[in-house]
Amino acid sequence: MGTVHAKARSSEGLGEVGSGLLGLEDSAEFEEEHVSKPSIKLNGVPARVDRVHVDGLSRTKDDIVRSAVDELFHATDFEDVILRAHKVRRALDATGCFREIGVFIDVSSGPGSTPEGLEVTFQVKELSRIVGGVNTTVSENEGNLVIGIKLPNVAGRGERVQAEYSVGHRSSSNFSVAAAKPFPRSPLTPVLSASVYQQNHEYPWSGYRLLDRGLLLDLAFNTSPATKHNLQWEGMVRETSVLSKTTSFKVRESSGPQMKSVIRHIVTIDHRDEPVFPTRGTWLQFSSSLAGLGGGVAHVRTELQAQANGTLAQAANVVFQATGAVGVLHDMFGTELADRFFLGGPATLRGFAQRGVGPRADGLALGGTMYWATGLHLYAPLPFVAARGGLSELFRSHVFINGGCLAHPEDGESIATALSEVRVAGGCGVALRLGRVARVELNYCVPLRAAPRDVSAPGLQLGVAAHFL
Repeated sequence: MGTVHAKARSSEGLGEVGSGLLGLEDSAEFEEEHVSKPSIKLNGVPARVDRVHVDGLSRTKDDIVRSAVDELFHATDFEDVILRAHKVRRALDATGCFREIGVFIDVSSGPGSTPEGLEVTFQVKELSRIVGGVNTTVSENEGNLVIGIKLPNVAGRGERVQAEYSVGHRSSSNFSVAAAKPFPRSPLTPVLSASVYQQNHEYPWSGYRLLDRGLLLDLAFNTSPATKHNLQWEGMVRETSVLSKTTSFKVRESSGPQMKSVIRHIVTIDHRDEPVFPTRGTWLQFSSSLAGLGGGVAHVRTELQAQANGTLAQAANVVFQATGAVGVLHDMFGTELADRFFLGGPATLRGFAQRGVGPRADGLALGGTMYWATGLHLYAPLPFVAARGGLSELFRSHVFINGGCLAHPEDGESIATALSEVRVAGGCGVALRLGRVARVELNYCVPLRAAPRDVSAPGLQLGVAAHFL
């Protein structure tokens, strides 16, 4: 027969999930080669939750915690208790009040306990009253250093106030102060936020500098786990100025201050397994905005972006990706360069310079009022790298072909004619993951078709962005 050595579990291990049922930690050595392992079907073990404890609360109000843990009292068996406990843990984490949440399940004891009763304890650590940090973000192929300070859980129900200052390597700078109020007990879990901001950007490809000061009100809510909506109102004072004395007259026409009021709706449907290097699933974002309810600018602007991912049947680690985007801007009055679409660059149409596609004047990009773009990509692990895991998981080899068109139809020119001037480029390279929000691409690009006024960028092209076409 086999020889079994058992030791008692230390007191530190008690209280973990299932520790009320199993009190020994086995260290076994068997002389026999084949030993059958017992299995337990948790969905057949009767259980109910008698008590729920939440330890570690200080500023967080009881009502927001009680509404989250009520889910546990509807459990019918032990498996259901575990599943609901993890669901409650996610709900508590979504409140934005805690930095650590531990779940412990034990047998119920004391007055009021039942034979199948369990006690569930959540050990939480609340966020500090003041949290500061330094990180980086990316925008239109530009890296930004962000210094921020945040006051989480200000009033005990997940409210937060934060201030951020960022500076980019192209002399751009942003400053914002924002306050957010979540409503976790509501069916759609809405979050209401308001921010006051100042943004200063330079666009040398178009020859102008943009200074925006404004107020943004945002209502975010989810209609399904994968579908998010944002309803926004933005009011701003915009000032456009030229960058040099040689700036084109068409760019100078857009200079000066403007007042603008915008109502915007953004819906995002994300079924991908991850945002940076997805292997399956689809992503779609549709945004529409109406400017003109106040201010000196009036237009309707709509944009649709989509992405589909899947693995090849012959090679599960090779991902095929198809992307697409289309946008239309209908000007009523007062719309200037800053509101138009731009195309070209490592994050949009690879193989062309930043804003290198579309109408130009004196070498400066003027943008367009409509565009379309699409791309086909293959992502695979780095070649000649046998080991999996480690740093190699941050890299992907990349082969692509993309195409598109940006147009600003002049008088008498049809839309079909304006959008038929297709640009095409292909190439290959390497992509590097930056956390879970952005990536870097270094590609060797070959423009295959371009218009005479376009600025192509053959050879190596480096791009940094949160979203690539």
